[in-house]
Amino acid sequence: MQVCLASTSPARLMLLRQAGIEPITRAPETDEDAVTAQAVAERGADLPPDELVLLLARAKAADVAHRLAAEETDFDGIVIGGDSMFALDGRVYGKPYTTEEATRRWREMRGGTGILHSGHSVFRVRPGEKLHEATAVAEAAVTFADDITDDEIAAYVASGEPLHVAGAFTVDSLGGAFITRVDGDPSTVVGMSLSTIRRLTRELGVSWTDLWS
Repeated sequence: MQVCLASTSPARLMLLRQAGIEPITRAPETDEDAVTAQAVAERGADLPPDELVLLLARAKAADVAHRLAAEETDFDGIVIGGDSMFALDGRVYGKPYTTEEATRRWREMRGGTGILHSGHSVFRVRPGEKLHEATAVAEAAVTFADDITDDEIAAYVASGEPLHVAGAFTVDSLGGAFITRVDGDPSTVVGMSLSTIRRLTRELGVSWTDLWS
């Protein structure tokens, strides 16, 4: 059974490899800002984070699944797409990108608990057949240490790690020492929930163990 990860995220790729799956990877050609703007315009209001991560996960997975079906007609397997956002005190955080923003966020997150929302979309792709999709959102509560110093924040931000990850933190690398508790599937915080992906593949008639390399 073939597996395609519709993402260039090193964390998501690492998760699948640690779970015994060696996927091919394809970068989605999805304008996330445009997809979000259209959804907001249609609703007339911002989307809550759980709806937004699912919308973007579906858009990215669909883009890759349809291109695979058209361009690699012998592909027989699943396509996995995901998106994550972190919410704290009613504010939604994506990737900070700048050192200033990452520093500001860490000072706000210190001693607090937020929710990491992770959208998942899995497509079953068979040669010459209609695509089928299963979707779900997983959530995990993340609590940060209340004694993190400004010097520790500065050093962590200077490492570059938090700049390009949702919420400006990781749990499986340098940021893990500043996190005191995770309630929920820990892999959700890394990039996607493996238990959720397993459930979605079952809905599509695929056994998780058949995906092992």
